[in-house]
Amino acid sequence: MTVLTRSGTKRPLPPEHRANFIHLYLDIAWFGILSGSAIAFMSIFATRQGASGFQLGLLNAAPAVINLAVTLPAGQWLQTRPLSRAVFWMSFWQRLVYLPMIFLPLIDSPNFQVWALIGLVLLMSLPGTVLAVGFNAMFAAAVPPEWRSHITGWRNALLAICYMASSLISGQLLNRLAFPLGYQVVFGIGLVGAMMSSLHLWYVRPLQPQGYQNGKSLGDNARPGILRSVGDGMRAGVGLRFFTRTQPRPRLRPRVLSGPFGPIVGLLFLFHFAQYLAIPIFPLYWVNQLHLTDADISLGNTIFYATVLLGSTQLTRVTARFQHKGVFVLGMITMSLYPALTAVTQDLTLFLITSAVGGLSWSLAGGAIANYMLERIPEGERPSHLAWYNLALNAAILLGSLLGPLFAVEIGLSLALGVAAAVRLVAALALQRWG
Repeated sequence: MTVLTRSGTKRPLPPEHRANFIHLYLDIAWFGILSGSAIAFMSIFATRQGASGFQLGLLNAAPAVINLAVTLPAGQWLQTRPLSRAVFWMSFWQRLVYLPMIFLPLIDSPNFQVWALIGLVLLMSLPGTVLAVGFNAMFAAAVPPEWRSHITGWRNALLAICYMASSLISGQLLNRLAFPLGYQVVFGIGLVGAMMSSLHLWYVRPLQPQGYQNGKSLGDNARPGILRSVGDGMRAGVGLRFFTRTQPRPRLRPRVLSGPFGPIVGLLFLFHFAQYLAIPIFPLYWVNQLHLTDADISLGNTIFYATVLLGSTQLTRVTARFQHKGVFVLGMITMSLYPALTAVTQDLTLFLITSAVGGLSWSLAGGAIANYMLERIPEGERPSHLAWYNLALNAAILLGSLLGPLFAVEIGLSLALGVAAAVRLVAALALQRWG
């Protein structure tokens, strides 16, 4: 098997890494099928079953609580175990939770269905957090730095293609099949994708157990173990691999906040808080106000991911001109347009245009945030600095996911989306000024 370099010449995969690379490709393809089916339609299912904004907020907030408590201990736990085996078993137990989801639509009480879904998401978050940390480290140990741009490029493309195909097919199935069969089939497709992805993780055997030292973001969009929310609720798994490389466990040292990285932690908290204010409101607006079908929503998801992929291909060129901070700020400013446009959307056409804007904005912000941070952290102090970022990230997700629906109840969906857009813009301008 060969790959093409940027110069157009063929470059054979090194024999010692060939099997690992192929299994990483197949892992992400099946993960894309999971993401475009079960994961993409979880919150839509809950909304159609009458979930309140508070309940939708809990779907995001519950994993954040687990992440707050488990991420740092997970890194320490992984230090004492074979990395590839630990990643496989965490992926297996996390993804096994998709099995009972197939039977959720059969329950008579819609309210119980919603609470059961929240409980299952909470249950899968514990192994999911360990998986997120472990996979990040395993990928760094399996792929040498000189091959990462090739492997992540192919993985990101495969993820986008399989996600888009799975999402489109799932939307059509939900439109054509009666409830509850449609959602059972979609959750079943997600379970198959989940188990097949885990199977290929079993065969990944890193040749460098401690990881190749590189100091840059891996650039991989998969982030297994971290549930992707609707809209632009994607999140970057920044530097999680560093938590598996330090003895003893990294601590939340106060001196980090008193140094140059302190204001950055505060600004990134504001950014993620503004990001997640709108996340629980999107499905309520799409389903209850726009009355979009599942096929319509799947088409919007497809366009979102297509523009993420398209924007990612231009990221290197844009970064060369504006640097990581400039690209991040530009992405943040553009992200403020997504809830603002959603608030004035009245038909499918504008919904699809808004989806394209959201995907383009996340390709910039999500692609730049990791390197923006890593270039501002001393090489030997990354675990302690990233521990503070991880705390700020999950606290922002928790607060934003719970407060956003409260705003929507008090002032209405459209106005709440407008407030979220304004806070996103303020966060962007603050980071440009003080970041």
